[in-house]
Amino acid sequence: MSAALGPVPSGPAPASASAAEIRSVPRIAIQAFCETREVASIVEAAAGDRRMAKAHTKVQMGGLAAAVEFYASAPTPNLVIVESQEERAGILAQLDQLSEVCDPGSKVLVVGHVNDVILYRELTRRGVSEYLVAPFEVFDLIREISEIYVKPDAPPVGRAVAFVGAKGGCGASTVAHNVAWACARTFQNDVLVADLDLAFGTAGLDFNLDPTQGIADALLAPERVDDVYLDRLLAKCADHLSLLAAPATLDRTFDMDEKALDPILDAAKSGVPLVMLDIPHLWSGWVKHALRSADEVVVVAAPDLANLRNAKNMVDFLKQSRPNDAPPRLVLNMQGLPKRPEIKPEEFAKSLELPLVATIPFDAHLFGTASNNGQMIAETDPKSHVGEIFRTIAQVVTGRAEIKKAKKSPLAPLLARLRGGAAK
Repeated sequence: MSAALGPVPSGPAPASASAAEIRSVPRIAIQAFCETREVASIVEAAAGDRRMAKAHTKVQMGGLAAAVEFYASAPTPNLVIVESQEERAGILAQLDQLSEVCDPGSKVLVVGHVNDVILYRELTRRGVSEYLVAPFEVFDLIREISEIYVKPDAPPVGRAVAFVGAKGGCGASTVAHNVAWACARTFQNDVLVADLDLAFGTAGLDFNLDPTQGIADALLAPERVDDVYLDRLLAKCADHLSLLAAPATLDRTFDMDEKALDPILDAAKSGVPLVMLDIPHLWSGWVKHALRSADEVVVVAAPDLANLRNAKNMVDFLKQSRPNDAPPRLVLNMQGLPKRPEIKPEEFAKSLELPLVATIPFDAHLFGTASNNGQMIAETDPKSHVGEIFRTIAQVVTGRAEIKKAKKSPLAPLLARLRGGAAK
């Protein structure tokens, strides 16, 4: 099994991996042979995680013995995961049998139930890539698979934050562009805005740009896409801020495959620490895939009933399809629109069972002036309270700050008693 040799640490794999530190697993084939239902369930849960989306994973029962029998007449995949409840001698004997049928280039990850350093050393000497001691968590398994295939000295992979509106016209694009600008200005880190509304995108207008190249060029030549090619398609908006613009024309339609954006986003994340995805208000395979694949999702909504219904459907979808990720963020926009009956922000957030990141007040003059001038809010009025709200959102979605909980008034207990008395 010498072909399975890979970088290994000095002892059995530790538990409790941090999700934020785990890199996506590349396109590999994985087969797992489990003995216990608990380990099989963890492998299945890991296979459904977005970090494993590119890998093809198959789970079978029977453990190491079943793997030996199966591969006697079948080729081995990129990675074989085998579980054994045997002691040291039994595991080593079965692995010796597996090595006789294991193809060159295949790697092996062993799941055992014995925390034995001598066993670990014997396994690595035989070419096993990793030994994981049960019980462990989903993220522990994903981390170990990732570390087998991703070089430790590779540059950090950027994060993608997707902004999506619960309803057309709720201002999700405006929020995305202003938050991106705030991230670039506040943290002095490179930020890329990807305008994915190919026919009607407004990022070029908001940043007062008219680039001749953009995301359409990358979609039409996917075989050329890498970080160098992508860099030539970017338009500079400000210091540390670039735009991958949408064509915003109707001379062609873009009926994309659901994974058509993957090479573009992979290339973008390899060279930029933060990628802001301006998702259009439509529902298609590629939109669903982009939302599932993003590291962070921000749902922007206006405080009315139609937005609440759509936001509820969207949040339910995201929670179900991203079970191992944090729930989406909620931003309420255009609060205080004259003569419009509105749902109170706290009631809106409670209905979605989400904390409210920020509430942005309606200001027709400020937002209209910024839009007409091709400026961000903080450029139009540096002292505006709205600009500070965008900086707060930027801090939250990048992990620089937590959502502040509203402080309770010292009069709250008294007011509660008074309300209780009035109810009687």
